[in-house]
Amino acid sequence: MKKTILSLTAILCFAYSFSQEDQTGSVIQTLTPSKLIGKGQYDIKWFNNLYTQTESTFSEGDEPRQTFFTSTLEAYTGIGNDRRWNLGVILEFRSNVVSDRNALEVFQFDGERGTARSGFTSFAPSVKFVPFAKVNNFSVQSSFFLPLVDNETENGVFLDQKGYIWQNRFFYDYTFPGNKFQLFTELNSELNFGKKEESFANNSLRLTPGLFFSYFPSSKFTVLALAQHSELIDLGNDFDQNFTALGGGAKYQLTKELNIEVLYTNFVDGANTGLGETFNLGLRAVF
Repeated sequence: MKKTILSLTAILCFAYSFSQEDQTGSVIQTLTPSKLIGKGQYDIKWFNNLYTQTESTFSEGDEPRQTFFTSTLEAYTGIGNDRRWNLGVILEFRSNVVSDRNALEVFQFDGERGTARSGFTSFAPSVKFVPFAKVNNFSVQSSFFLPLVDNETENGVFLDQKGYIWQNRFFYDYTFPGNKFQLFTELNSELNFGKKEESFANNSLRLTPGLFFSYFPSSKFTVLALAQHSELIDLGNDFDQNFTALGGGAKYQLTKELNIEVLYTNFVDGANTGLGETFNLGLRAVF
């Protein structure tokens, strides 16, 4: 796993030959998730999320710590000459530890029986497209996730959903006059299906709207505040869930091709959910 991480870092850090038509600012300012890359370009993002909790809505007071780490690699390329279609793939790796183990022990990948599990958990072919030619700041990302896990839970340790997920993410952004402030919105919808007994989420629909407000002291640096709410709607699995998360972060354009982002969120309310916090680190290269 360490060799894999180093290899991915090298790919992102040494990406080069980026050319963006009509480029008047950095990638973080002009190429939001709402915008698509052009033909022959590549967009690679490596995003890492560490969620840890000692509280939940299932009990009162502190609980033994549980920590869930997700590393996601997304790669897209542009097709066509009008910046309206991108094709790509998504690969997810997870490492989880329970039973009050230290949060950073997710990086030991030890698979200790009854307290830890790790591995590649899902793979998805994906397409991004701009549905309206005259509205290039509105786009849709549609992905179909195939599970790579044999069992959702083993020896009391959850790893990932064992089911199919059809995910559709709707993106829109608006840059205010002066290019100092930007509003980005997202609606993530996930249709989960599979055998009811194989996953808590199968036969359900998750809707997660999000709002991100960014301030750019310069074209290469931004700070942002975010709010997200998620609803898991029961479609036959006798389980529903919701949570609200608030947070913030920053992005910096390291080179013309490469940028870095850090984010923090806190789960402030919910039902049938943990009340933890997330620490996020991402690298993105466009070339």
